[in-house]
Amino acid sequence: MSEIVATDGAVKTRVLISGAGPVGLTIANILGVAGVETLVVEKLDALIDYPRAIGLDDEALRTFQSIGVAHLIEPHTTPFHWMRFMTSKGRCWASIEPKTDEFGWSRRNAFIQPQADAILFEALGRFPHVKVVFSSMLTDFTQTGDKVIAEVQGPNGVTKIEADFLVAADGGRSPVRDKLGLGFDGATAPNQWIVVDVADDPVGTPNIYLVCDSERPYVSAALPHGIRRFEFMVMPGETEEYLTRPDVMRGLLAKVVADPDQIRLIRQRQYSHNSRLASRFRVGRVMLAGDAAHIMPVWQGQGYNSGIRDAANLGWKLAAVAQGKFTPALLDTYEIERRAHAKAMIDLSVTAGKIFNPPKAWMGTLRDALTLVLNRIPAVKRYVLEMRFKPMPRFDAGAIVAKPRKGRASPIGRLFIQPRVTTVDGRTVRMDEVIGPTFAIVSWGIDPRLYLSETEIERWTKLGAVFVRVLPEVQLATETAGAAGLVTVGDAQGRLKEWFGGEDDSIVFLRPDRVVGAMSGPQKVTETSRAFLRALSFPGV
Repeated sequence: MSEIVATDGAVKTRVLISGAGPVGLTIANILGVAGVETLVVEKLDALIDYPRAIGLDDEALRTFQSIGVAHLIEPHTTPFHWMRFMTSKGRCWASIEPKTDEFGWSRRNAFIQPQADAILFEALGRFPHVKVVFSSMLTDFTQTGDKVIAEVQGPNGVTKIEADFLVAADGGRSPVRDKLGLGFDGATAPNQWIVVDVADDPVGTPNIYLVCDSERPYVSAALPHGIRRFEFMVMPGETEEYLTRPDVMRGLLAKVVADPDQIRLIRQRQYSHNSRLASRFRVGRVMLAGDAAHIMPVWQGQGYNSGIRDAANLGWKLAAVAQGKFTPALLDTYEIERRAHAKAMIDLSVTAGKIFNPPKAWMGTLRDALTLVLNRIPAVKRYVLEMRFKPMPRFDAGAIVAKPRKGRASPIGRLFIQPRVTTVDGRTVRMDEVIGPTFAIVSWGIDPRLYLSETEIERWTKLGAVFVRVLPEVQLATETAGAAGLVTVGDAQGRLKEWFGGEDDSIVFLRPDRVVGAMSGPQKVTETSRAFLRALSFPGV
């Protein structure tokens, strides 16, 4: 995209990102939208194009929506992508078929990662204050109380870079993590897998099928644009050189297609399943994100999505601190909020892998028998179909004002819903579109500023917050322009009324990543506002 040009001995930037994978590119886009000067350095000559992630969830698409690229990525997806676990005899013993869209997007989507990465990269061209430099590797760094000083090896030699913050999005073998001396504990699964992508889908059925073949487990996944992915377990003693021999590859493909000679191969690659978690996600002015912070097996398609969750959580905080809106203490909440959930997703992925490919043959027989019985129990079947087993991001501490309650979980620390809303000019859009990538204070029925002190209104206004009033859609017919600075929307689907109707409080403080940061009744809103700003490390509160 450009080359590093040093003046006065060093390049200076607000944020330096090491790694131009999906996490680094997403954080760069978040910072770009916020107007924060950012430099991304990537050791490779170009974006990676070999087989990688194929599952994109609703949270990731919502993040892409916030940076203005979801509409570009969506045409390259297959929404409502089911995941079916099959016995070797062809019986479906578990089918994950989520049909919910509470966050505004399909819960599970098939996609081709290099296509999405290219869109994220090209989107950075919107921002003159964001640069990406390839063939440039971060080789060393030190940090002081107010800056990070890095050395980057590029085609023209070593360049010194001074940044306020450094983000290590440099993969599972992260040199930055190693330099910090952080642990990266976990395990590597004993089996490797070979991934084969083919064009002109020779199977044609939709969705993804994980087949528990006792001789050689395999995966068959339908992807957008007529691409089919096959994944075969590598058996003991087999090498990548052996498996890629034409006669051996033909034998593998004969398990899944009628005529392997009619296959149009795109690419193939062998890989291992790793489970790793960094001991810390932040050290001073350096943050880890994506594979540098955690790695998990592919069985729930959460490696890529967990990295995008990192980007969504860290990006707005980094932007706000770099702009001086909050103190650096806000960055402590990144690890508090993300590390526990990343571990939960690792544990889920490891468990799913063991169920799919148990270490003992008798365990597979037992699994098949148990699932035959359990599938007859409606509650169990619904639990699997709707992905209720997936641990949703939920924070009990961090940049929130926790408010525990008896009987049911509080929405504070969780993602807010994103239904369709109608604007006063008659458009029907996803709710985030009327808010934008910033804070929002949302209320049911009244102006959320009604009981908010002038000081608090001024603080939130300076932070760029949006004040939103939600009404039943039919009431919009009586609405005029409304009070200055207030956005009024109609509840087009009735979901917001249902959501607020289940809560004791009617005013919601939303963070830029759409996590509910605090909730309040109208007459307690000033007190709650101050508490939330303190949790965000707002200066002087």
